[in-house]
This record gives sequence, C-alpha cells and structure tokens, in this order.
Amino acid sequence: MQPDISAAELSALAGGIHGNPFAVLGPQRQGSRRIIRTLQPQARSVHLLDARGAVLTELKPEHPDGVFVAVMPPRIRRYRFRITLYSGDTYDCEDPYRFPSGLGELDLHLLREGTHERIYEELGAHCIKLSGVAGTRFSVWAPNAKRVSVIGSFNDWDGRRHAMRLHPGNGIWEIFIPDVGPGDQYKFELLDAGGKLLPLKSDPYAQYFEGPPGNAAVVYRSNHRWRDSGWMQSRSSEPRLDQPFAVYEVHLGSWQRVPEDDNRYFSYRELADKLVAYVKDMGYTHIELLPVTEHPFDGSWGYQPIGLYAPTWRFGSPDDFRYLVDCCHQKGIGVLLDWVPAHFPRDEHGLSRFDGTALYEHEDPRKGAHADWGTLIFNYGRNEVCNYLLGSALYWVNEFHIDGIRVDAVASMLYLDYSREDGEWLPNEHGGNEHLEAVGFIRRLNELIHREGAVTLAEESTAWPGVSRPVYSGGLGFTYKWNMGWMNDTLSYMSEDPVHRKYHHDKMTFGLVYAFNENFMLPLSHDEVVHGKGSLLGKMPGDEWQRFANLRAYYGIMYGHPGKKLLFMGGEFAQSAEWSHDRSLDWHLLQYPLHAGIQALVRDLNALYRSCPALYEVDFDGSGFSWL
Repeated sequence: MQPDISAAELSALAGGIHGNPFAVLGPQRQGSRRIIRTLQPQARSVHLLDARGAVLTELKPEHPDGVFVAVMPPRIRRYRFRITLYSGDTYDCEDPYRFPSGLGELDLHLLREGTHERIYEELGAHCIKLSGVAGTRFSVWAPNAKRVSVIGSFNDWDGRRHAMRLHPGNGIWEIFIPDVGPGDQYKFELLDAGGKLLPLKSDPYAQYFEGPPGNAAVVYRSNHRWRDSGWMQSRSSEPRLDQPFAVYEVHLGSWQRVPEDDNRYFSYRELADKLVAYVKDMGYTHIELLPVTEHPFDGSWGYQPIGLYAPTWRFGSPDDFRYLVDCCHQKGIGVLLDWVPAHFPRDEHGLSRFDGTALYEHEDPRKGAHADWGTLIFNYGRNEVCNYLLGSALYWVNEFHIDGIRVDAVASMLYLDYSREDGEWLPNEHGGNEHLEAVGFIRRLNELIHREGAVTLAEESTAWPGVSRPVYSGGLGFTYKWNMGWMNDTLSYMSEDPVHRKYHHDKMTFGLVYAFNENFMLPLSHDEVVHGKGSLLGKMPGDEWQRFANLRAYYGIMYGHPGKKLLFMGGEFAQSAEWSHDRSLDWHLLQYPLHAGIQALVRDLNALYRSCPALYEVDFDGSGFSWL
C-alpha cells in the first residue's frame, strides 16, 4: 500500500508526539479509496470488524511500534477493531478517531469569548452518546501544548493511545472515547510547545477525584433526584435583605468524627442526618461550609483548591454532597459555600503551568505569585480564566443548589500591592494599585450569582468603598460584607479587664458610625480561633465564671447589633480549646452546666432573632437602630 504520510510523520505518530492525530488516524481518504489507520501499541494484530462483528480484513503493521493500516471495504460506515495482545488475549473496541467533534460551533464561539455560562457542560469529562455509541467526551483548554492525551486504566495510562483533537481557534482539545464511563479514572498527559513531557495533570473541570497519592479525576454522572423544589422556587431573583440571616460556620472534617472507627470523618450522608438536625435545633437559618472544593492538603482547610468543580472525595461522592444540600433545604436551612477564586496552589498536578506556560496565572511573579501563602494568583485578564472561575460559581449554584458563596480573601484580589513592598508589584494602566481586572471579574460574578437567586458574601478587610453596593451604582455588587472592624474592635474590648473597659468604650460604639455604609455581616469566624488566638471563651478575662458571663454578654451584644450573624462551630457551646482541623470539637463539654448554658443561650438568641423583625428587617439603615 502506498503510504499517505511520511516516515517522519509516522514515527511521530508512533512515538506519541504527533500534534494532529485525527488527520492520520481513523478513516482517511487516499486518492480514490479510503484507508483505516489505528495506533495500538499493545497489539500483536488488529482486525477490522463490521457492525455485526464479522471480520472484514486484517490491518497490516505500518510501523513496528503499533501503527496498523488497511484499505477500508466499500460502503462500511460502522466498524470495530478486534485487538489481539501479545499474551494472546483478544477484545473488541470502537475506534475513537471515527467520531466527529462533540462540541458545537456556538459552544466553541462562547468558549473562545470566555462567556460560556454553562462551561461545565462542555469541558471536563461527560458521559454521552455519540453516533449511537456510549462513551465519555473529554475536553480541556491547553492552547500552548503540542499534544494532549487522555490516560487512564482503560488505556494502560499510555499517552499514545488517546491523543486528542485540537480546536485551533480557542485551544480546546477534545476526544470522545467509547466504552469509558462512570467510575473510570483519568488524567491528562501533555507535551509542551517544545515537545517536553509535562507532569501529569488533573482535569480542571473534573467533577470527582480519587484521593492522594493518585489524585486522578473520576468520570462521574449524577443520578440524584432533587426533592427541594419548594425551596428552590422560593429563591428570589433579588436577595432579600429584610430576612433573618443567622449562619453556623462549619468545617466538615472536624465538626464531629467517629472515634471508634479510627477517628474517621463523617460522610456527607451522615452529616445530612446529624449536622442538619443539630443546626435545625439550634435555630440557625444557614450553614456556611469551609471549602469543600477538591484540595490536596488537609491543613489548608480547603482554601488552596485544585478542583473547583468537585466536592472533595474525603466525605463521599458528588451525589452524596447533593443529598446533604437537599436535606438542608427540606429542613428550611440554606447552604453557603466558601469559594476561593483569589489563588491556587503550586502542586504540579494542578493548574500551575498547565500547558507548559503560565496559563491560569501570570508569568511575572509581581502579579502572579502570592508571597503570604506561597500560592499563585489567577490571571483575571484572560477571558478563559474568568470563564473557568465564573463557571465554577454557577456550577455550585445550579448543579448543587448552593444558596450563596462567600468569596475568600477579596482584599488580596482588589489590590495589586496587597502584602507587597515597593518594587514587588506593578501598577495598573492608570498608575494606581487597584486591580482593575479583578474588579471587573468580581462585578460580573456578583451579577451572575444574584441572577440565579443566590447571595454573595465578601471577606474584605479594607476600606474599599461600595463592596455591597450594586454594580450599577459603582459598587462591587456583593450581597453582604463581613464586618471585620466590628469583630476586631469588640473582641479587643471584651478581652480587657472590666476595670479598664471604661477607657475603651469607643471600641464598642465606633462600629455604629459606619454600620450602615455596607450590608454588614457580623462574623465570629474560624479565623478568630486558630493560629494561637485561642478560643472565644479564652479571650474573655477573669476566672471561669467571669469568662462565661462575659461570653454570654458578648453574644447578647452581637444579636442586638445591626447586621447579619455568623458564628463558627464550637462557639455555640464555648469550646475551650483552640480549633484544630485534625480532631472533633469537644462535645463532651456539654455535660458541664456552664457550657450547656452557653448552648441554650445561643439557641434562645436565634429563636428571639428569628421571631423579632426589629432585629433583622432594617439592618442596613440607620432608622433600624437607636441607643436606649
């Protein structure tokens, strides 16, 4: 047979460095006839079968490293291969290179623009039927790669066997692999522009992962049937600021554990039983979860994510997490999610230099590296990066029915000189320190999330104006802003010996000077009970009785002060020790009357708060508060 490709191209194909395998594999036109070529490095021989399984012809070796070729019989459209291994075993399989692209022109256009609001339905791994054949379509953005392959147990983790198709206009690589389905593990193998093999990469859009050390993505298809239609229909297109909003902040891995079973975590489904019932009994309106997006390091508490589209494997499957949210809604409890678009870790299997270039981050460390956390900063000036982040937020709201997202470390996004000395940062186009691209991203994020009937919360610790003011009036558009000033001032006041407090009353009153400048939430969060800060109880002065009395008074002040409420787990029963992510809260303390009394007080305060409109209806207007 006269070859239709050069010896060099054939060697590149066999060696796994060919950048356009769809141009030479599968059915190809050769003059007046069609040929069929396949790359099967594991095969001793390959036969072509018709749709009924009858042998049509044997493919001849074209290269000793597993390239086989044959002339296609006329009028054959559907076919399969019969692979005979060197062991003598045989199996039949489809040819992935006979299938057309599964991405439509509109999808490719929106992906190119970075405006695809349901990008999670196109990129990543999706179980579909193409041309009547079941399999999984894989897609990934890697515009500077020479070659991208899907590897997994289904191809012996061999990057030569499923090299992907490039859509040159937008850098999307894609392939449909028949017979791959839910539960199959996979990674991406990439060659950079120079042909160098990169560290294996996890799928940025993966919906599920295995745990370390493998860190492979897992093909997943949801089978959850939602039962929260009433709750979802009640979500307004505009956030209701005149409703009670009392939040219980939770780290799922340390709320409770199972000591009799090697101190393991509760699963999502166990938490749906125990945590939801507890929060309902305590009278909270919402649960806020520290990040459940996939992350490699337990000690990051989820704040250094690798997979922004995947609930962490630590507590179960994505449908298990859906079940937890569903149970919350059926009990009348909203679910908020901590979400981290400010930075990402440098783990080599993650987003860092994904295609051999600074793809998701900036090349210049003055814009792309975060010195405080040793992490990388997203490049908000790239449409595709913003689309990745916005798609993630919409994915959680739409696919998991999350009622709101709390954006972590907003201040680090807003300022180009955040935690940097002179010479360590680059000014914007106007010479200022405002990160204009991040501002644009944040505004778009808030508009999209509000449109879905969900709320947004900002952890923002500076005096940036209009954080919770509408985008149309020049604000950033968040629903609520954490009131870090109130928290710092009042905790400082409470830590003073009562004898000295008369010199510090301003710390209790100053918050009312600016209380109505933003839609504030009063946060007593996880950040106040870690890193040597001790517990809330430990911040109170005096002997044991006085510390408990001070804490009771402080909670009373919090619930009477304008602003929505947030309390980190353990604070509701006066946890004595500083919080640790490695162990359960000290629930045994509830056997002691002082701790049980704090819990009863918080339960009563939540009940009073929800039943008394004066405590929540006009939180953000001066007319809603007056001193007695």
